[in-house]
Amino acid sequence: MTATTSPVERLPYTGDDEADRLLATDPLALLIGFALDQQVSVQKAFSGPAELKRRIGHLDASFIAAADPAELERVFRRRPALHRYPAAMAARVRALCAFVADEYDGSAERIWIDATDGRDLRKRLLAVPSIGEMKASTLTAVLAKRFLLQLPGLDAVMPKHPTLGDVDSADALASYQAAKKAYKAAMRAADRP
Repeated sequence: MTATTSPVERLPYTGDDEADRLLATDPLALLIGFALDQQVSVQKAFSGPAELKRRIGHLDASFIAAADPAELERVFRRRPALHRYPAAMAARVRALCAFVADEYDGSAERIWIDATDGRDLRKRLLAVPSIGEMKASTLTAVLAKRFLLQLPGLDAVMPKHPTLGDVDSADALASYQAAKKAYKAAMRAADRP
């Protein structure tokens, strides 16, 4: 999944063409977007990698991993902040980049292109800092549906519910977000006495 091999030109998650193109062409940007996708909108989370790149000049896993934690936090805090929790997310992104640098020689796409099958992909994704069960499922769907990743046994680990992997336009993103909001409201209502 590089700029020359990506089957998609952009992922329509931000409303900003540059940020959407970066998500489709830079595997580390995609992972960082998923790491930031917590307690903020999809648009805010997935705009983060492009803004981080603007602020530091690149998205290099080894460089970010080796960055001074206080300086990286300052980069995240600079207005507008990259996340509503800039200190925590700076640490998470740094940990994610250290993992990619140490385990995959800085090449984020190796997490999925080196996977032998669906179960191996899921195991690899779950090992990435800030990627839990739900994010691993969603990332699997994005890789399969948007980037056309094919692996034996991939169907067995694909989510059975709508995810960002189903989003192929701004309208599809709006529908996805509305459905997710309604689902969460229904879950909260079901928890009330």
